[in-house]
Amino acid sequence: MIAATRVLGFDLLAPERAAWALGAALVLAVGWWALARARARRERLVAERLLPRVFPGWSPRRAQARVLFATAAALLAALSAVGPVRGYTLRDVERRGIDLVIALDTSRSMLVQDVKPDRLTRAKREIQGLLSRLQGDRAALLAFAGDVREVAPLTHDRVTLEAFLATLSPADNLRGGTDLGAALEKALEVFDGRTGAHEAIVLVTDGEDLEGRGLEVARQARERGIRVYVLGLGTSAGGKIPEGAQGFVRDAQQKEVVSRLDPASLARIAEAAGGDFVTIEMSPVPLKELYEKRIARLEGRELEGGQERIPHDRYQWPLALAAACMLFEIGLRERRPSPAGGAP
Repeated sequence: MIAATRVLGFDLLAPERAAWALGAALVLAVGWWALARARARRERLVAERLLPRVFPGWSPRRAQARVLFATAAALLAALSAVGPVRGYTLRDVERRGIDLVIALDTSRSMLVQDVKPDRLTRAKREIQGLLSRLQGDRAALLAFAGDVREVAPLTHDRVTLEAFLATLSPADNLRGGTDLGAALEKALEVFDGRTGAHEAIVLVTDGEDLEGRGLEVARQARERGIRVYVLGLGTSAGGKIPEGAQGFVRDAQQKEVVSRLDPASLARIAEAAGGDFVTIEMSPVPLKELYEKRIARLEGRELEGGQERIPHDRYQWPLALAAACMLFEIGLRERRPSPAGGAP
């Protein structure tokens, strides 16, 4: 993306590199200090009136010119580094991608700490990793427990999705429980319904499909060509569900409830919809692997077409001038040329 900074009719691709121009000031300061030091040494050796005899042909102006050429070379090199751009070429482009609905379980059981630091925090990290892999794809975000909420519609805006994702918590739920069927139904409603070849659902949950509604909706998704990928959060050992400051959720017999991952029902949902089921115990980054190995290979559709501007980078101009200044600095002698046939 072209930076908004514009100088003398040029756009700058990397205006943050303008600080590199301070190197030219450093070259100037060091060069002038070296000239002053050399002059002081000469004056200690001989009187000023004898300098022309002891150092015949030496020119202070030529010495100063060498410093100025070196400074100009550093300044022009810094100008080349900021990426000056002038003029553009229009090129036809076609962007293709998939539509992805991410449904995150925010039920209270997602606060269990059998996965560190807890299931919900780990789920958010996994989803953030997935979002970082999206290239031209659109994503939507749902949150569900006993109810379903559309947090963000299909969008390319990854920053907004990540911001909304960070705010999700069980405190926003209207009803307790985990209704996988309702989550999948809402996910299907988000799609435009043109074709399922470029659409997929990612279900992130620790729940069970107790009533079988999730399996039923997964089969409906399969009929539309929409695949469902499921990430199971939790372990077979499970953990207690936090409630309040230090307590845990208890059942009718006042026993502390232990939430365990039951992978069987979740695997059936993924299989019924032609997707995959993974758990965090299978891979350190399960959603990234799902995207790279399966989701990214789905057929994409044209999401956005048109033209894009290809900038004409003009960094060669100041770079060529910098090289010329360096050659002048190297070739310039501090002593004037000797008369023809004389000693240098």
